[in-house]
Amino acid sequence: MRGGYHFFIPFQYRIHAQPLVTIPQGQVGYIFARDGAPLGPTQTLASNLRTADFLDVRTFLSEGGQKGPQRTILREGTYAINLAQFVIITREHIYGLMLEAADYALFAEMQHVIEERTGFGAVVIKDASDQIGVVTVHDGPALTADQIIAPEVGTDQADSATFHNSFQDPEKFIAAGGRRGRQLQVLVEGSYFINRLFATVEMVAKTVIEVGHVGVVISYTGDSGADTSGDDYRHGELVDRGTRGVWSDPLLPGKYAFNTYAGKIVIVPTTNFILKWDADTTGQHKLDENLSEVSLITRDAFEPTLPLSVVVHIDYRKAPLVIQRFGDIRKLVEQTLDPMVSAYFKNVAQKRTLIELLQERSDIQEQAGDQMRAKFSGYNLELQEVLIGTPRAAAGNDQIEKVLQQLRERQVAEEQVATYQKQRVAAQGEKELREAQARAHQQTAITESELSITVQENQGKAAVKRATQDAEQTRTLARAESDRIRIIGEGEAAKVVALAGAEADRITKTGLATAETIEKQAAASGGAHYQLTRQVIERLAEALEKSGVDIVPRVQINTGGDRGESGGSIQALIGMMLSEKGMAMLGTPMAANDHVVPQDDEEGVAAE
Repeated sequence: MRGGYHFFIPFQYRIHAQPLVTIPQGQVGYIFARDGAPLGPTQTLASNLRTADFLDVRTFLSEGGQKGPQRTILREGTYAINLAQFVIITREHIYGLMLEAADYALFAEMQHVIEERTGFGAVVIKDASDQIGVVTVHDGPALTADQIIAPEVGTDQADSATFHNSFQDPEKFIAAGGRRGRQLQVLVEGSYFINRLFATVEMVAKTVIEVGHVGVVISYTGDSGADTSGDDYRHGELVDRGTRGVWSDPLLPGKYAFNTYAGKIVIVPTTNFILKWDADTTGQHKLDENLSEVSLITRDAFEPTLPLSVVVHIDYRKAPLVIQRFGDIRKLVEQTLDPMVSAYFKNVAQKRTLIELLQERSDIQEQAGDQMRAKFSGYNLELQEVLIGTPRAAAGNDQIEKVLQQLRERQVAEEQVATYQKQRVAAQGEKELREAQARAHQQTAITESELSITVQENQGKAAVKRATQDAEQTRTLARAESDRIRIIGEGEAAKVVALAGAEADRITKTGLATAETIEKQAAASGGAHYQLTRQVIERLAEALEKSGVDIVPRVQINTGGDRGESGGSIQALIGMMLSEKGMAMLGTPMAANDHVVPQDDEEGVAAE
């Protein structure tokens, strides 16, 4: 009965005043029917397919409503419900007429279970959380033995009879063939009002595939698909999407609302990743955390350990083949690549000495890359590079270090030789540079001097040319002058010869005449001796006259003898001179022009 005045026969009816049922905003209320048809053997919740009218008890019972917790929930609002038939459970209240003392404890337990499942509010999945909701249905037909997860049903919005709108309408879910258990369909971002007694929701993270990776899906549900790997592939089968097995098409980079209970996604790097055989170093991908240096034994019995790195690439289209064959990348590295790489370098080291292993590292690295690339391709892998480190000695063993020290000293010596050679070349270059700088600095003077030399050469050539011309002219003039002089000379010579002949005749005749005259004078003077004396006296007189010397001395020095004679020395000198000169003249022919002086007697000349 609703509010108002009501009249009943006393002692026949009892009135229980109950509050109206109020469902707060954003919450839901759960319904429990005390009476009705019993639940079926497979039912968990009462079906509301035939009736969901909780406001009219008579209609609910007459149309086959079932007792127990209902699949339908109450949304926000206020309801006038018969609380003797229906008990309404909300977060804050339990609305119902408690007929027995134990009823409240029973419904309080039910309220507690719903609260644990956060069932009084909507399922809210926020975009920022990057989560999805995995639904587990607790009502409906059970899964078959070959199913571990219920397939998707009732997802077609065009079919209003079966579209359950993400488990919010349990009756349509059951009508669409839905089964109890964990569902393949997941909840994505949004708000969902789901009966938590019908279905619970578990929040799991979305699957994020970063750039440089792909996701290979191993599906646990679906039908068995046809093998798409080909006849040559003998390591398993690849199937299409939506079927059970390893999907042939990997998931590309992105976010996926993937139900991790329905399958597994193996992340495979498609960029180059480095595997380091070094116990002290681990890559960011952690695939090589169990790898360590390769232990070697060289031909000369050294036992170094070799750190190395291998750069590997996996083609994203071949990633499913790799996962089907090895299970995951870690198993590939530890169970296949590690033994293969270690065995290869052990074989290489046994054929070389330690020095050869150090000095031929580049050749070994290149050879290893070529040979191991073919082996890697057999595992659907692409080997990009093999990088070999420096062999190391075990702890406490310094033999390898001694060998390395010897190599270092040898290299230092070679570098010093090369350095000296370079310094010599540098010094020579510096010398040439200095010369070039000095030449450049003196370039003006050099140019001027070169031009001056050129000018002087040209002037010299011109002078030579002029001299040649002058010489030729001079030779020509000389020849002409010579010819003129020769002709003149010949004429003059003829003239001279003629004149000489005439003069010779004249002189001859004159001489003969003179000689005859002198001879006669000498004969007249008494002989040639007297003639000479006369000529000497004449010339002495001429000399005394010209010089102005006194003939009679002002002072007389007498050196005479006993007889009082004077001029003894002068007389002696004159006598001697006359004697010598006379004898000389007598010994030579008398000149033609000498005049013969007539001589008196000897005593007369001496007196003069």
